[in-house]
This record gives sequence, structure tokens and C-alpha cells, in this order.
Amino acid sequence: MVPPILEYLGALTLKAMPDAELELIDANVHEPQPENIQADLVGISSITATITWSYNFSDELRKLGKKVVLGGIHPTALPEEAKQHADAVVVGEAESVWHEILKDALRGSLKTFYYGERLPLDDMPVPLTCFTNGDYKFRAVFTARGCPYRCSFCSVRKFFGDTLRYRPIERVVEEVEKCTERIYFNGDDNIWGGDLNRSIELFTSLSQITKKWWYGFGDLRAPQSPLGDKLLESARKSGLFSVWAGWETSSGKGLKMYHAAAKQGENREEAVKKIKKYGIDVTLFVVLGGRSDTASDFDNVIGLAKRLGVVIHPVLLTPLPGTELYEEYKPYILKDKGWECYTGANAVFEHPTMSPEEIEERFYRTSLELLSTKRILMHLFEIPLRGFPTTHVLSLMKQIPMKRAMEKAYEKWKKDRRKIDSKVKSLNNEILAP
Repeated sequence: MVPPILEYLGALTLKAMPDAELELIDANVHEPQPENIQADLVGISSITATITWSYNFSDELRKLGKKVVLGGIHPTALPEEAKQHADAVVVGEAESVWHEILKDALRGSLKTFYYGERLPLDDMPVPLTCFTNGDYKFRAVFTARGCPYRCSFCSVRKFFGDTLRYRPIERVVEEVEKCTERIYFNGDDNIWGGDLNRSIELFTSLSQITKKWWYGFGDLRAPQSPLGDKLLESARKSGLFSVWAGWETSSGKGLKMYHAAAKQGENREEAVKKIKKYGIDVTLFVVLGGRSDTASDFDNVIGLAKRLGVVIHPVLLTPLPGTELYEEYKPYILKDKGWECYTGANAVFEHPTMSPEEIEERFYRTSLELLSTKRILMHLFEIPLRGFPTTHVLSLMKQIPMKRAMEKAYEKWKKDRRKIDSKVKSLNNEILAP
């Protein structure tokens, strides 16, 4: 997926300074070398999992005399940490302060911190779709920011606020029509949360343009509302082929513990069945490895996938900075795990009954069982015929690359474990040697 932050920040840059020379670099695709960067100002946006690389890269740039601005969710959560590696730090959203940063940089008077306001989304620039290079399959479009739910492990509310802000529908439709290919991703944290009438109006407007297919994240509460059928019908007609929903945990105690029950509605299993009835594929996120979880929780998700006829994407509970969970889990966080381990695939805190290695091993084995060839093919028969053939084909297009990526990640994990075990064995032999 094309990183939307690059294209939007690029557009903001040229809006504030039309004569600026601009280059957008996705370091996930082509890792740049500091000595090859020719720029007066370098802006780096980062999440927690990429911040270690960002800090190292920023430090190297500054040694070469380059001015660096850091922004994104992690610098917003830990601005004092981020300022050790940058000339300026953007705390929050960039739209309200980016023009000021550019002017200050031009004058040579950058401030340490710039605090972004949560502005209305009426005047967002069209992203610079012609500037990024890479083997990308599709783009992301966002239509709203904010989340009213209070899940303790999620940083969305802390970053974007708990009041939903919407982009004008006509601007969203224009961007989808002009900037996306046949398949695109809705980057909203909840594609139909908040104002359901607005969601129906958006989907209806999208259905009137050239047919495109899309997927995104959605809660299980909205489909259970009195407008649920109208919502799903309009979403399907607009091209929605798959929705990713947070199941979080099958434990009522766990939902309460994570403050995640509100977005589930009264009967979330019925919500899943209802979504599927409209030919929309369902993928559920399940959080595993919490301090109250047991080994059996990993096994239970296999049965859940078969019972509901859905794809399940397990993630390991990760206490991200800026969340309530981070404060709660601080006493248990493993000090030898850097920010680069905060990916949802690493155990980063002490568990009362399982070692980090056991948790990670179970995560990979569970993920690969859910992505087995047999399971992927069986799932095609679980998707209602109403979605045939598009939803079935796109389901394969999603799951097969995920399967390959997970297999590759597991092989790397096993290789790294063998290296660690070998070093430990070598050290023990040295200690035991006479």
C-alpha cells in the first residue's frame, strides 16, 4: 500500500510553499542512505515499530548538518524522547502547523515542539499520487478521524481524539475516483462508526462512480443497529468486499479489562453472520498473549474461525506508548525489547505462566494454521454466493500473500532463536569450563 502520510504531507508542503523542491521516500521499500539525502529539511513520520530506525537515521542526518523534523504517533506519545533525535518534533496532527514549520526552517529558527490542533477536515489537499515510487498494489483513502471507543490498547483516540471529524463526502468521492485503482483501502479506524446516515450517504455516493472494490476496518455494533441492513446494502453496492473487525477476545472478562465491549454490540456473532449475508468477507482481529491469557486461548481461535466461517488475524497484545495499557503494563515490560519489537508479533512483557519464546512460538503456529492452504480454500465455501466471484477472488488475493509473509517471518524467528540459543549455550560452556 502506498503510505498515505507521504502523499498528504507532500501536498501540504506544496500548498504552503509551492516553489519547494520535494522528494518523497518510502524507507520500507528503498532504504535511503543519509549521505545521499540532499535537502534543507527532512521530515520523518514514524510509528512505534519503526521509531528505532527513524531515530538512528535522524541522528546520522544531523551529524551531516541536516535539519530533521520528527512526527507521527510515537513522537506524539513520547515527545521528550523524540526531541533527543530531532531539531523539531510535531506533537499531534500536522495540518495546522506544517506551514509554520516550513517558514521557521527557512528562517533558521525551528522550535523544539510544534503542537498540532485537531482541525476540521474540510480543506484537506489532494494527495500527490505521482510522487511515490514502489511496487504498490493499491492506495489508502481516509474519510474521517477520531474514535469514541476507549480500548485500552489503542492509541487512535489519544492521537485523533474521541470526537469524530468527517471529510466532505464530495471530496472523498473525488479522491477515490481520481487517485485510486480498481482496489483501494479505506484507512478510517471505523468505516461506519459514528453517524450511520452519513456512512450510508457516503457509500451511496461511491456506488455512483466507476465500479471499484475496497475494504477497511469496522466495528460490530453498527450492523446491529436499526439502520444495519441499509448500511450493509449500501456498503456492498459501493464495492466493500471485506471488513476487518476487532473481536479482540472471546472472554467477556477480557473485553471488560480492555474496555473493548462497547464496539461489540449486544450480539457480535449475529453481527458477523449479518455482514456475511451481504456477501462481505469478514476478518476478525483477536488479541492474544495478555497477562490473563492462557495457552488454550491460542487454540480457541482456530475453533472460532471455523464456527463463524471467517478469517482471523491474531496479534500479540502490545502496550503501545500513549495508551492506558502501556501505563498498566509498565512494571512488566521487558527492558531488552526495543521499540522495533512493538509490532504485534513479539512478546514485550512478562507473563505469569508463559515465557516470551513460548508466546511467540504459539503466535506463529496459530497464525500459520489459520493461513494453511486447506483453511484458505475451505474459507471460499464459507463466503456467501452473493459475493461470488469478486469477494472469493479478493479473499485469495489477501490471504495468500499473508501466508507467504507469515511463513517467511516464522523462518526468520526460528533462525534468530537458534542464534540466541547457540550464544547462551556457548556462554554456559565458558562458565562451566575449568
